[in-house]
Amino acid sequence: MSDTGPVTLSVSVNGASREIPYGSTLGQLVTGLTSAPSGVAAAVNETVVPRGEWARLRLAEGDRVEVLTAVQGG
Repeated sequence: MSDTGPVTLSVSVNGASREIPYGSTLGQLVTGLTSAPSGVAAAVNETVVPRGEWARLRLAEGDRVEVLTAVQGG
């Protein structure tokens, strides 16, 4: 039997541990967490990631992700 490598990896999302599929991008994670990407900002390891890079940024074991959603209020 050959070792195909890890299937999942552990990241922190808004302070909570979460297992995600190995090779997941920030864009995939954000899509799974929010109903619409407008008004959403994301940071990985305390660095804000521009939306245009979300689809290319592959998450790694132990990454700390913060996903923030703007909410209008009165």
